[in-house]
Amino acid sequence: MKENQLKKRINEGKVGFGLISPTVDPTICEYVGLTGMDFYMIDAEHGAITASDVTNMVRACELRNTTPLARIRSVDPKLILQYMDAGVMGVMMPTIDTIDDVKALVQAIKYPPVGKRGLGPVRAADYMQGAMTQEEYVHFANSQTLVMPQIESMECVRNLPDLCKIDGVDGFIIGPRDLAMSMGFYDGPGHPEVKEVLDQIFKTILDAGKWYGTVAGNADQATALIEKGASFVMNSVQGMIKTSASAFLKARD
Repeated sequence: MKENQLKKRINEGKVGFGLISPTVDPTICEYVGLTGMDFYMIDAEHGAITASDVTNMVRACELRNTTPLARIRSVDPKLILQYMDAGVMGVMMPTIDTIDDVKALVQAIKYPPVGKRGLGPVRAADYMQGAMTQEEYVHFANSQTLVMPQIESMECVRNLPDLCKIDGVDGFIIGPRDLAMSMGFYDGPGHPEVKEVLDQIFKTILDAGKWYGTVAGNADQATALIEKGASFVMNSVQGMIKTSASAFLKARD
């Protein structure tokens, strides 16, 4: 297993930038890495991505020194295990609202004694052919993997102070669109009430000694989030293409 460059960057007080995409093509992972992004988020919640697709996507990220992460559709320990065994270095888990949910996520990602992840001669462990002993690998892997519950509902917001106390959680990722939907705003997160809740979320997480991340559509939004303490800023491949294409097509108009 390799050192998690994104985790190292955040622990050094820097901000990690990256993209999320539901595509299965490893070439896209390489493109993203070549731009200089810190991480690539494999979106296996909204994307038709299977565990068998993941290995080559992770390889492509590693080739370009980009940390491979995944958003997985459910807290299924066997499914999470397959992603982790392929070399994914962190999981952003959606639809996770309770203490039991978050504890189950930690247990699925971490080896004992922190969690319950099973150990096998898999890619993440260098097929047990690497220089590390088993014990060294287990401790190293636990120190490198990222556990990132995603905040998308008001139930999760209400439980957040307790969720911040759970050992093994590195940071929280906020999904503002689904959060706004949870609050009854179906046209987006631009309402003052949503922004107020977001600020409360940011404060709760930072006061608990954790870090948080969320989405930014452009550099100005990213700067504003960083000024509020964000350590993880994410755009989408689709969003980047749309922004660039719109700017390019202005010449046609």
